[in-house]
Amino acid sequence: MEFPKQTEMVDMGLNGKGSLGTETPEPSFIGNDNQELEEFLPHAAGKEKPRFTDFEGKTSFGMSVFNLSNAIMGSGILGLAYAMANTGVILFLLLLTAVALLSSYSIHLLLKSSGIVGIRAYEQLGYKAFGTPGKMAAAIAITLQNIGAMSSYLYIVKSELPLVIQTFLNLPEKTSDWYMNGNYLVVMVSIAVILPLALMKQLGYLGYASGFSLSCMVFFLCSVIYKKFQIPCPLDWDNVNGTVLGNLSLAAVGHAYQNGHVEIAEAEAGQCEPKMFTLNSQTAYTIPIMAFAFVCHPEVLPIYTELKDPSKKKMQLVSNISIAVMYCMYFLAALFGYLTFYNHVESELLHTYSYVDPFDILILCVRVAVLTAVTLTVPIVLFPVRRAIQHMLFQDKEFSWIRHIIIAVLLLTVINLLVIFAPTILGIFGIIGATSAPCLIFIFPAVFYIRIMPKDREPTKSTPKILAACFAVLGILFMIMSLSFIITDWATGSSKSGGSH
Repeated sequence: MEFPKQTEMVDMGLNGKGSLGTETPEPSFIGNDNQELEEFLPHAAGKEKPRFTDFEGKTSFGMSVFNLSNAIMGSGILGLAYAMANTGVILFLLLLTAVALLSSYSIHLLLKSSGIVGIRAYEQLGYKAFGTPGKMAAAIAITLQNIGAMSSYLYIVKSELPLVIQTFLNLPEKTSDWYMNGNYLVVMVSIAVILPLALMKQLGYLGYASGFSLSCMVFFLCSVIYKKFQIPCPLDWDNVNGTVLGNLSLAAVGHAYQNGHVEIAEAEAGQCEPKMFTLNSQTAYTIPIMAFAFVCHPEVLPIYTELKDPSKKKMQLVSNISIAVMYCMYFLAALFGYLTFYNHVESELLHTYSYVDPFDILILCVRVAVLTAVTLTVPIVLFPVRRAIQHMLFQDKEFSWIRHIIIAVLLLTVINLLVIFAPTILGIFGIIGATSAPCLIFIFPAVFYIRIMPKDREPTKSTPKILAACFAVLGILFMIMSLSFIITDWATGSSKSGGSH
């Protein structure tokens, strides 16, 4: 059985069909009050058009949990150890718990809104609430979120593929040869692997890539926990005095590689004591990274539609279990990654292990698995982005191979430029997590709920609507504060890729 990937779910919301292989244009919405009846399900002439709640879902409860968990899980897990290093264990746990609970509450708002109007697509909720501007805003936010996801995936390719090549070629240090340049490699992978897959009209491997991607992240988590007990602390650096891990070069690591592992001398006292609370210039990235890691909201309604014997209570339980499972995985990955490297952890955790042992076989396997998963996932994420662009700009046009190809090439070009010129993956996590993520998690669910919920059922000053309004305000404040801190951090030049301070 093929397991739907998160982007398939997004795609179903964007194209109005439950299949990636359908290129038919989205139905037009002309009526003011009946657009929810212009639904995504086929109907016979002369018969009443079905609402999405009339659809007989066939996906089991357990498979729905798997699908939504897979929608939540992504590259954000690689940045959470860095977030913990810049907040401390207790503050990180409090913030992660808060973001998880707020995500669950926003799904509650989405489910209540969808139950009123019978709509299963995030964008169409926006249309019901605010007309075309609402639909466009939701589509743009989802597009930006997916572009950020693709950029983070390709940044992993840029960062990790040179290390894989170095290990396979048994090079003691990173050379200046072109095949060790991450910028060249990410362009080559985009042209040779991603672009041909992105040009396909259907993605038949989607279900397999979905399960494989989640398996890779579980493998990554298990390896992080295992390596915590394999890497000693303090790390002794016998050959380089006073060198902090975050500043080590692979050349130095290669020369100091002895007896199966590298011992790195700590330059500061107390490096092996975890901090409970920490505030610094990099703390501003913490909540955006968490928000980026928990975005799954565009997929909730399509998964709800496919759920067997659906009800709001049952779908809320699916969401709560999925968020709880990912919450545990995120916390464990962050905790054990942080307790391995402490304040030296980098913004992309997997890259940090190269400073300890560039020839570690387990980490090599993790790298290859993660690289394969993210490379296969990029075309899947690109599909709904291209479809959203087509619906925004070419809604009434027939399918065109030329337009299909041009949009894919332009998207990959823009994403490659972002990856090449972004100094670290932290900037990608930060900007996307501070813009599209709060819109999808906080602002849109709240304002859609306020607009869609009839006043005769819940007056404007009712407690649920007041809470929703506060939720939207919280999202706006979060966006403004995060962007302000990040821009200030960039302006002062204090942002760095590592975790050393």
